[in-house]
Amino acid sequence: MNIRINHVRCTDLSSLPPCLPAETAAFLREWFDGGEYVTGRTSGSTGAPKTVALPKRDMLASAALTNGYFGVTSRSVLLLCLSPAYIAGKMMIVRAIAAGARLLAVAPGSNPLAAIDCPVDFAAMTPLQVATSLSFPGSAQRLAQVGQLIIGGAAVPPPLEERLHSLPAACYATYGMTETMSHVALRRLNGSGATPFYTALGSVRFDADDRDCLLIDAPHLQQQRFVTNDVVQLCSPVRFRWLGRFDNIINSGGIKLSPENIEAKLAHLLSKRFFIAGEPDMRLGQRVALVIEDRAWGKREQEALIARIRQHLPPYECPKCIRFVPSFRETPSGKIIRAV
Repeated sequence: MNIRINHVRCTDLSSLPPCLPAETAAFLREWFDGGEYVTGRTSGSTGAPKTVALPKRDMLASAALTNGYFGVTSRSVLLLCLSPAYIAGKMMIVRAIAAGARLLAVAPGSNPLAAIDCPVDFAAMTPLQVATSLSFPGSAQRLAQVGQLIIGGAAVPPPLEERLHSLPAACYATYGMTETMSHVALRRLNGSGATPFYTALGSVRFDADDRDCLLIDAPHLQQQRFVTNDVVQLCSPVRFRWLGRFDNIINSGGIKLSPENIEAKLAHLLSKRFFIAGEPDMRLGQRVALVIEDRAWGKREQEALIARIRQHLPPYECPKCIRFVPSFRETPSGKIIRAV
């Protein structure tokens, strides 16, 4: 249901619309309960989801960075189409509270713009929501009317990124996590500023450890220092290129391979969802496996795909086998669990 809530700038919770999405109402009650923290959940992309205490002071500091960058004010219209059970949804509400902006709240779904009947200045979506919106003429027209769009929760597939080049909305990929109160860096996906590099917000600074994994210094947050498992190419203290997860690295015959890098090269060859994983191998230690979400293909179909793949990948990156899974397992936030 499409709800306009203009009252988030006040603390009178008795006026909450009865048809307000339950998770949004629950968050507002927790936000205005007088405590210093709200309860959050990690996404579960690198382990079991866990409950964490999120300082409201840090959330407001993060909101101030984003609002300042995107020019969000009391005249802005923000779209909430992500679950407030997770940090991305929570922070959209906090940004509206901090700016006194209007907030359109819709139930989370794959086509969040279906019922929107007015222009939106700022929105946050997952790649799936953006791709689905572009597939429906009405939603695609509404997406074109969004002023600024941030996309997160998962990597933006190269084919989707290409489709964004014709979109008038200014689109950005986000980098961040629950512990950093949403994003600390942005990457422009379309327009003249499109780039493969993420740039820090505000006074955030970056470094890399001996694994080439990103270290984050965030002075606006109480913890300030964060160690990640994200392998990056560090360009400067404020810019980096994301290469993949250290947890996912495949060591095949002594060559370290990034599954995410291989997946980007194969994205245009497969219409089905897929991922690259490492499998134990007596000779190589690990071998590259292509895992496709589909029924099992015939031998000729698999051989034809491998032949096409060899035209785009060097030999050491080519999958040595193909696995098929009827339906991928996902985390509560919708990220694919990379397990065969």
